[in-house]
Amino acid sequence: MAAVAKILEEKGGGVIRIDGDATVLEAVQAMVEANVGALLVTGSDENDVQGIFTERDYLRRVAVQGLGERETPVRDVMTSPVVVITPETEVEEAMALMTDRRIRHIPVVDDGGELAGMVSIGDLVRLQSEEQSFQVRYLTEYISAR
Repeated sequence: MAAVAKILEEKGGGVIRIDGDATVLEAVQAMVEANVGALLVTGSDENDVQGIFTERDYLRRVAVQGLGERETPVRDVMTSPVVVITPETEVEEAMALMTDRRIRHIPVVDDGGELAGMVSIGDLVRLQSEEQSFQVRYLTEYISAR
């Protein structure tokens, strides 16, 4: 099984971030613009992950509670603390963690504490599917060659 680093190699390590003092409206606009379902909330240091703001956070903490998007800071409605993985984390382990915690996005932090990227459950499923397709093709060719 492959490690999360393989996904980051393919998709890159770019992460959409937002400051905790930004409004929920700014966060939602950034998510729509980037076509993503989650933003990392960081301070002045880009590697200082303070939280994560997701579509679920918006629905559960803003929409349902009737908070104003224009006045509510992201810091007040983000999920914190954030569960993180390393680039060396195996895909199966990451999937199990995300399933257990019921999360769809997870930041990847290297051993030095530097933010290496973020992966979604979709990224993990896609890689696992590609690997299984390769294995099936390899085994089919192996069996057919006999």
